[in-house]
Amino acid sequence: MFGDVSLLPYVVVALIVAATVHEYAHAYVADRLGDPTPRAQGRLTLNPLAHLDPVGALLILIFRFGWAKPVPINPANFTNWRRDTMLVAAAGPLANITLLFIVGIPYKLGLLDIGATAAAMPLDHLLQVMLQINAMLAVFNLIPIPPLDGSKILMGLLPPAQAVTYARLQPYGTWILLLLVFTSAVSIVLVGPMQWLIEQATGGGLM
Repeated sequence: MFGDVSLLPYVVVALIVAATVHEYAHAYVADRLGDPTPRAQGRLTLNPLAHLDPVGALLILIFRFGWAKPVPINPANFTNWRRDTMLVAAAGPLANITLLFIVGIPYKLGLLDIGATAAAMPLDHLLQVMLQINAMLAVFNLIPIPPLDGSKILMGLLPPAQAVTYARLQPYGTWILLLLVFTSAVSIVLVGPMQWLIEQATGGGLM
């Protein structure tokens, strides 16, 4: 679907909405858990300009996998920094999954046909792209490779000694991710989970 140039406006709109909701969720949960850093940095907002990362957005447009601008946090402000850092990290993907299921309601109720792409209306086009973008952001960000959310979740689940060892991967994480994206390895691994999420949200397949 993303390879269709005619759908580019829908992809851009869906990307802006999904990435903004994702990063706002991080900022909101961090703020609720006692860290004022996101608010002080202007990230506790639904203004897309505060959250979009040019490189990550470009990768999403080209490869269907990418990221937004990370929300800065200070774990020292949390009551339980390991647990709370993990909760903040999980908030982004969970926000995208929530949005995915909201967008899927018209398909789940039979008001729209998930398979009728040829005769789809503009709204249908937008919703189907929203499904894919939100599934992508949720699943991709759960990969346990720094700096993605999945790495912070895993670090919070690991025993302290193992977490320290795992943290040594951080300087190389971005390069590992870029390698996986450019070799299409990420697509091979993540298409299945993305398809499953979309099926659960809509009652049918899309990808």
